[in-house]
Amino acid sequence: MTLELPETIFRTYDVRGVVGEGFDVPQVEAIGRALGSEARERGATRIALGRDGRLSGPRLMDAMAAGLQATGLEVLDLGCVPTPVLYFAAHTRTDGNGVMVTGSHNPPDYNGLKMMVGGETLSGDAITGLRRRFRENRLTSGRGGRRDVAVSEEYLQRIVSDISLRRRLKVVVDCGNGAAGVLAPELLRRLGCEVVELFCEVDGRFPNHHPDPSQPENLADLARTVARSGAHVGFAFDGDGDRLGVVTPEGKPVWPDRLMILFARDVLSRRPGAKIIYDVKCSGRLGDAVRAAGGTPEMWLTGHSLLKARLKATAAPLAGEMSGHFFFAERWYGFDDALYAAARLAEILTADIRSPSEVFAALPDAINTPELRVEMAEGEPQCFMEALSARTGMFAGAQLTTIDGVRADFADGWGLVRCSNTTPSLVLRFEADDASGLHRIQARFRQVMQDVQPGIELPF
Repeated sequence: MTLELPETIFRTYDVRGVVGEGFDVPQVEAIGRALGSEARERGATRIALGRDGRLSGPRLMDAMAAGLQATGLEVLDLGCVPTPVLYFAAHTRTDGNGVMVTGSHNPPDYNGLKMMVGGETLSGDAITGLRRRFRENRLTSGRGGRRDVAVSEEYLQRIVSDISLRRRLKVVVDCGNGAAGVLAPELLRRLGCEVVELFCEVDGRFPNHHPDPSQPENLADLARTVARSGAHVGFAFDGDGDRLGVVTPEGKPVWPDRLMILFARDVLSRRPGAKIIYDVKCSGRLGDAVRAAGGTPEMWLTGHSLLKARLKATAAPLAGEMSGHFFFAERWYGFDDALYAAARLAEILTADIRSPSEVFAALPDAINTPELRVEMAEGEPQCFMEALSARTGMFAGAQLTTIDGVRADFADGWGLVRCSNTTPSLVLRFEADDASGLHRIQARFRQVMQDVQPGIELPF
């Protein structure tokens, strides 16, 4: 009987599922066969393989290695590392071929796969194509090897050679018991920081808090520790170290779209006129700041693989998204790397004569909401958005962006509704100059959404 690969585990940005529920050793080995065959057809001979600290990681990593080796690929085993180290190894050792076994910021019972072939981070059709390839038995056969390769020291040295801090910072590092704990504190110490560690022991049960810095409740321990210890800044990493959260000396979160303003100004000081890319969930203040700094802002689709592809296609030096993925192609490789982003932020803070508190306080801000979700059944969000797209005339007076959902920008703020690419839900976000503007924009969206689906329950 042929193994069935559940369609539900093949997502827009990666492969992901609950371990033991259609996603386990047999499925991962099969995907390894398909991925290895794809890589071999593109001329690959070797591939880097890493994992995060989840309890299921070792056995799923072995399964992936077996699948890849069965196609004739040589597997470079990196062990337990943050995802950026896997990307680094793929760029420097394997011509852009790599697989990371990681559940990212998901609960402990999840795991997944982030995949690169020939420098391309697979997404969309490239991911679902692996399922088709396996089902159609278009598989390459061979006898590949597997060997341990240590690249973490080279990775650390490369960052330290690029970053220069002008004064000593005291930082708190919260790794949420994720894979960033193996390197993030060491990196910051080598850069000259005084480091206070918080939950840096790798533990796939995540016993202290969920490793997702985009949610305010997961920053609470970091905020208290920063404020209590008198640190200059706090850094939080997600489960596999490719997303960054930041808190001020006062313990207040600095959301990624505001961090992008600092990063963009810094990059544009050396690359005047360059394009800066960000996703549709980011603040309108970001585009204004990019223009004011002499750059060209471009709004793009949400998703780390989609932003990476756009960065590469446009040769832009910087991209970022609201979830905390930052992509530096200026001085770095263009992949999302929270450790490197933290180092770049430390460099910016120490190059400024103002205190970190003053730097963060001076960033343009607005009244905004976090991501709001409307849960639906499978398939419903897409149908809803099709119907809503036919009613965009109800957003009269707004500048519409429809590359990823519907975003309506008014003179004093904006609103967004789009399909989540990870769960069957709608994602909404709102921003305005003041509370009355926020309420007015939300009322407009409420009217349009209730016209599409009368009785829909909205979280605003």
